[in-house]
Amino acid sequence: MPTSTEVVAHNWALAVYIIVALGLCAFMLIAAYFLGGRARARTKNVPYESGIDAVGSARLRLSAKFYLVAMFFVIFDVEALYLYAWSVSVRESGWIGFIEATIFIFVLLAGLFYLVRIGALDWTPARSKRQLKNKIPNNLQ
Repeated sequence: MPTSTEVVAHNWALAVYIIVALGLCAFMLIAAYFLGGRARARTKNVPYESGIDAVGSARLRLSAKFYLVAMFFVIFDVEALYLYAWSVSVRESGWIGFIEATIFIFVLLAGLFYLVRIGALDWTPARSKRQLKNKIPNNLQ
């Protein structure tokens, strides 16, 4: 069983790396504390935008649908990245790779149709749908 000095001797580069990284972090924090600005004023921490004073709060309540659309974008963007990687190696992957990519695309389309079906991509509020339905004549429904 190796002793602790043998382990340190075996992994000396890792130990030096960790010590240097921690020392550099400590140095940057201490230097920022001593070299940073010390000005204190009533308007020092007020946001400045093109010379115009801020009005109101910057904290807005956004609908959860904005986050839902952002998640959909990230998911489909990553999937497009996978398809790009597949298209670069299409000659090496052959027909098996083509079939796998086709199955992948069909799974994506099934997920998209499911999202549309449950109304996850529908931005119209329920009250607007009721108002719109009441305005449509009976002979067109």
